[in-house]
Amino acid sequence: MTTVTDTWATHPDQFWLRGQAPPTVVEYAEKLGFWKVYGYPEAVRILADPRTFSSDTSRFVPRQDFVEGNLPTMDPPEHHKLRKLVSRAFTPKVVADLEPRLAELTNDLLDQVGADGTDGGRTDGRMELVADLAYPLPVTVIAELLGVPSSDRHLFKQWVDGAFNSSEQFSLVEPSERQRRAMDQAFEQLHHLTDYLGEHAAERRRHPREDLLTKLVEAEVDGERLSDTAVVNFANVLLIAGHITTTMLLGNTVLCLDAHPDAAARVRADRSLVPAAIEESLRFLSPFAALARVPTTDVELGGSPIPAGQMVMVVLAAANRDPRQFTDPNVFDPARDPNPHLAFGRGIHFCIGAPLARLEGRVALNILLDRLPHLRTDPDEPPTFLPSPNLTGVRTLPLLLDPR
Repeated sequence: MTTVTDTWATHPDQFWLRGQAPPTVVEYAEKLGFWKVYGYPEAVRILADPRTFSSDTSRFVPRQDFVEGNLPTMDPPEHHKLRKLVSRAFTPKVVADLEPRLAELTNDLLDQVGADGTDGGRTDGRMELVADLAYPLPVTVIAELLGVPSSDRHLFKQWVDGAFNSSEQFSLVEPSERQRRAMDQAFEQLHHLTDYLGEHAAERRRHPREDLLTKLVEAEVDGERLSDTAVVNFANVLLIAGHITTTMLLGNTVLCLDAHPDAAARVRADRSLVPAAIEESLRFLSPFAALARVPTTDVELGGSPIPAGQMVMVVLAAANRDPRQFTDPNVFDPARDPNPHLAFGRGIHFCIGAPLARLEGRVALNILLDRLPHLRTDPDEPPTFLPSPNLTGVRTLPLLLDPR
């Protein structure tokens, strides 16, 4: 697929998408002011050791209003206490019970497109996967779990897109004026979302319901209720991460299969390969390409001494291409087994919504393959990718539905 990715307008810093090896497994990016870790064993070591590698990066964040209740940037024991509050919402049984709803939503969305000639939909033989399915499916599901109107998903998209619209690698030592403007815009958009969630949280305090937002409002940690800020930031993370991962996962998997027709034919013929194809897509085009940690003591990593307190960016997407762990790492192989990729993280911060994202991907992909046997990319309208260097996912994916 290396030759194919060369034709896509992916972020120039994502060299692994072009089959290129990193200069070293660990390097210090002087212009950015932090370390980058590209190696798989080095990444696993960091993620598995929260005592040495803290998730609390708040000292590097210019605005502190999104820190309290932000689960991904919390360390034990506070992390364990908050994670436990929502773990019951993502148990295997709860997730499995969502499958009929996922199938219903997927079919309804495809009906609206008229993807297979269904009455009432479009009949132009085209669809745009992200707008028509990959975005509305998971955002509807997480909105329903939280208890906010899924009909407001156009607002969520506007705010989330605005927050993750910068293509720059953010520097801790040489922040440009463009970077400052991008940061201000991101915080402004996130504030729209937290204000929105704050209104719903306040309503739940007055009128509780059977939804996840009510559980957060009523939850107690060490005998105390969560603050309004903590509730809103917690819900904010769930809403954003709860849909953006699956949106990228589904778009990336369809794109990978389209670029590998032999693999796509095998998956179409043997649907038991669908979960493995999704896992390989997660490795090959890892949605969250990087995450940050801060060592609490001086450490040596990949032969490089790293002082305590300096930011370390774990480039998961590059680690998922490490030839020390994966044979032929630049080959998309849906039969890859084992496939211990790091796309959902590792350790105590392993993505709590991973089972739901996998289920959403499996259900949606199977229905797409059932209903659209001729689904393929449009050679005259290539996919576009999200601009962020730390995200890997299609922003738009135009598809043709009719036979050639």
